Amino acid sequence: MAPNTVETPPKLSLSVLSLLSDLTPPSLERTWLTAPHPTLPLVATCSSDKTVRVYSLTNFRLLSTISGGHKRSVRTCAWKPNVSGESVLATGSFDATVGIWRRWDNYGETIAAAQGNGEGIHRGQADEDDVDQEDEDEEWRFAVLLDGHDSEVKSVSWSASGMLLATCSRDKSIWIWEDLDDGDNNFETIAVMQEHEGDVKCVSWHPTEECLASGSYDDTIRIWREDIDDWGQVSCIRGHEGTVWGIDWENVENVPSSNSENGSGLQEEWKQWHALSGPRLVSCSHDRSVRIWRRQPKAQGSVPGAGAVPSIIRPTGLGETWEVDAILPHAHELSIYAVAWSRRTGLLASVGADGRIVVYQERLEATSQTEPQPMDTDATDAITTAGGSTAPHPPTEWDIVAVVDGAHDIYEINHVSWARRADRGRDESQEEEVLITTADDGSIKVWTWTRS
Repeated sequence: MAPNTVETPPKLSLSVLSLLSDLTPPSLERTWLTAPHPTLPLVATCSSDKTVRVYSLTNFRLLSTISGGHKRSVRTCAWKPNVSGESVLATGSFDATVGIWRRWDNYGETIAAAQGNGEGIHRGQADEDDVDQEDEDEEWRFAVLLDGHDSEVKSVSWSASGMLLATCSRDKSIWIWEDLDDGDNNFETIAVMQEHEGDVKCVSWHPTEECLASGSYDDTIRIWREDIDDWGQVSCIRGHEGTVWGIDWENVENVPSSNSENGSGLQEEWKQWHALSGPRLVSCSHDRSVRIWRRQPKAQGSVPGAGAVPSIIRPTGLGETWEVDAILPHAHELSIYAVAWSRRTGLLASVGADGRIVVYQERLEATSQTEPQPMDTDATDAITTAGGSTAPHPPTEWDIVAVVDGAHDIYEINHVSWARRADRGRDESQEEEVLITTADDGSIKVWTWTRS
């Protein structure tokens, strides 16, 4: 029986999160995380059974099973972006190692065939004894093992360029590896950061910059950047009162919705402010809260004038001030394990130990562009633009727009992600996403978002 769907509060337009399909067959053990492919309608899921499974989002069937590289649970995985001609997947395991897997790309042909006849290619399924293991090994190659962590690897993340890989571990450290891209699968360790005082649960790269965020058992979020030749912490964000389980970045081009008469003006204010402050960061915690963080823009005096010659020397002291932008409405009764920020709609989704899925939407509040600012306005709420005018931080409000209880029956939900919708028979050109949740019972469910 499908879980009950709960509509939005009365003041909002009707929104529904509905079960579209399960990914089949499921794992027989706990699934930790689902990673959508950056360009293809595929997802990879990692499991306690020491494997990674690749599923099609066209017909929701298993395409490949990756196994043999790790000795314990595969806790995390991530697709390398900006790769041509092959797929590259990084995996992190409780055996303290990171694996790099490569596959010559014919997934596009596989997906096209599945769309044509509705059949999946079930390589590696336990019930197909006639699959040749040698062929399976040739499909995915275990290219290299990255060894250095002293304990369980909890999260891996590729930078936007695909050249840097960040990994974090229960050993309280974060490692940054550079893919030398020399054809010999060589990776070089370029940084090891050990400022966290507890198990590092998650790492996530900025969507466009070489800037890394991490969350930890020590209740903090830390921001890391490279200064000349050394990587270091530029901000330690405090506010959560429990383990920070998950983080995610906002899309650079995000603009909140607005139903006010001055909606377009508010959105222009938002774009102006957002361009200076940059993408925000969302986090979730054992304290059952979801928080949005924004970086305080640098003082205008530090920005070169129109006629200035930019310096080729990078400034030192790259300290940044990050402040809470919003605390989302309370919706979870137990730890929140994961949060995902949609790159297309700006919606947020959270899941956790209570088995609940919650979707949130941000709206710009109706305020006048010409409303005078008080004399004691904080610098974080109003900034001076290059043209000399004052641009206030446009106020927004977050609302819960959908809730699903018991989404995976009685089981905890370990992860949530947004992915391109590409089910068979649907026009792939439509800009729409699905939500994917991953749970303790080994199931992976695909949900559709509908609003009136």
